[in-house]
Amino acid sequence: MPLSFIIALRFFGLFIVLPVLSVYALQMPGATPFLAGIAVGGYALTQALFQVPFGMMSDKFGRKPVLFFGLIIFIAGSVIAGLADNIYMLLIGRFLQGAGAIGSVVSAMIADVVKEEERAHAMAIMGGTIALSFAAAMIIAPVMGGIWGYHTLFWLTAILSVMAIGVLFTSVPKPPHIVHSYSEKESKFTEVFKDKALVRMYITFLFHSSIMTMAFFIIPLTMTNSIEDGGFGWAHSELWKVYFPAMIFGFIAMAPAAIYGEKHGKGKEIFMISVAVIFLGFIAMGFATSAWVFTVGVVLFFIGFNMFEPLLQSFVAKFAKVHQKGAALGVANTFAYTGIFFGGLLAGWLMQHYDRAVLSMIVGGISILWFAWVATMPSPNNRGNVYLPLDIFDREKVASLVEHEAIVESYVNETEQIAVVKFNKDMIDEDEVRGMLS
Repeated sequence: MPLSFIIALRFFGLFIVLPVLSVYALQMPGATPFLAGIAVGGYALTQALFQVPFGMMSDKFGRKPVLFFGLIIFIAGSVIAGLADNIYMLLIGRFLQGAGAIGSVVSAMIADVVKEEERAHAMAIMGGTIALSFAAAMIIAPVMGGIWGYHTLFWLTAILSVMAIGVLFTSVPKPPHIVHSYSEKESKFTEVFKDKALVRMYITFLFHSSIMTMAFFIIPLTMTNSIEDGGFGWAHSELWKVYFPAMIFGFIAMAPAAIYGEKHGKGKEIFMISVAVIFLGFIAMGFATSAWVFTVGVVLFFIGFNMFEPLLQSFVAKFAKVHQKGAALGVANTFAYTGIFFGGLLAGWLMQHYDRAVLSMIVGGISILWFAWVATMPSPNNRGNVYLPLDIFDREKVASLVEHEAIVESYVNETEQIAVVKFNKDMIDEDEVRGMLS
């Protein structure tokens, strides 16, 4: 919960500007739709650049020091963005915000302290707190930004990040000490690209985040633009009326997605349904001629988007080996933030030269490719774990199990004095693993 609270505070700081930033950025000196698109997704470029270094540093130097460092950078970026009086200073602040890339570190730390069988619940809790912060941001941002100006949203972000540092040093537990037998070659960063299942998850992160940014670019613009400009003429402070029902339905969709995706092993099927719902949502948003139809499209988008949330990080942590978790989650988040950046870039360019109908057709094409990509993905639910107390089982015998083709990996949790063996359920069961040690 403390880790989920930290990530929720940080994401709230990022989310709170999304519903209104494209509108406010266009009002700044020197702004164009293209630069406004970069302002919306620009933080993601530096997130993409620093996710892997932060993840690898956390594997080597520990999670807590890296989390602290990332939060300090994020605070500095928020302050600069809050002081910005032109589009270029805003861009500097957004880029610096993104440089505090702690998302993969938090996910890796949750994977450290929670057993894999319980990790789905932990990741669901994290996803739930992110969704709640998302919902709060969607409602608070239009009202607060409309009354006091968007600058106040960045100042609120900085204050919440200071609170997150307090939580980090007062409530977050110390991760267990893990010992593994991987060689230096096996521990190299390039190894995280050799698992085809992990690569498929990386691309899924890319699609998921790029489409999210496109949605947050066109929703506020379409709702607040005049009818002559293809919008519906709403006031900025009324945007919560669109975001609130969308977030309610999106949040409700998370629970069945987590249950069927994790408990019943239907993660791939949940992903496919999510992509189809996102496709329908964008078609409705792109061709809507009334605010009511457009709002239905926003609701559908949020349902599809939120169904992914409790599963994405968990699946990467399941596919990655124990010494790769920080790096693998770093790569996954790098793909995610790369998608956010290029999604904002593409949305800004398309809206500058075309309209939302063209944007929705582009997203529709991406969704078809995404659906096909997910349909061929393996399921992480075919891997199980056996937990072996070291006062009963010999660690050298446990380590030797990796020579068997059905054993994925083994490692020792020195803090809890247990050995952990991960195996392929399609080839062997838990009793057979224990029998191999008799």
